[in-house]
Amino acid sequence: MYKGELIKLRPYGKEDIPRILELINDEEIKSLLTPGIPFPYTYEDEVKWLNSLTAMSSGVYSFAIETLAEGLYIGGCGVNTVDWKNSVVEVGIFIGDKAYLSKGYGTDAMRTLINFIFNEMNIRKVKLNVYSFNPRAIRSYEKLGFVREGVLRKEIFRAGEYHDIHVMGLFREEWV
Repeated sequence: MYKGELIKLRPYGKEDIPRILELINDEEIKSLLTPGIPFPYTYEDEVKWLNSLTAMSSGVYSFAIETLAEGLYIGGCGVNTVDWKNSVVEVGIFIGDKAYLSKGYGTDAMRTLINFIFNEMNIRKVKLNVYSFNPRAIRSYEKLGFVREGVLRKEIFRAGEYHDIHVMGLFREEWV
């Protein structure tokens, strides 16, 4: 487990699946997560995903985000890809419980994840993609020191129109 000020990052367990489905199948939350068609996940989908989580063989590290105060699962984050040769990882995060949005939980979780990446994995760069229609996430990433490196113009179709994807990066030496 890795602790922040508001959250801890811990491994996922099968007991998390009902809550994961509740949060990740919310229409608004799902629209912020996947570039594909936002289709609901099933219990079987989540069991398959959970069984695929094995950092030892894949280099992917997925964490459940749990509040320190209540011990409540509110979302997830992790390292989605690792390029060991170039020392670059791609990360993702979601806070699915809307009661915890815009209250610092996502920023704290990402800060904790970045500490893990730089101090445990010995990686030099963290990158991510964020949709232009998610200003809350963009502000959070900028607070942490991420810089916009590029824009994939009109890359994602959502709610009847095309939107940009912002590519953002953070180097170890920029990390405060």
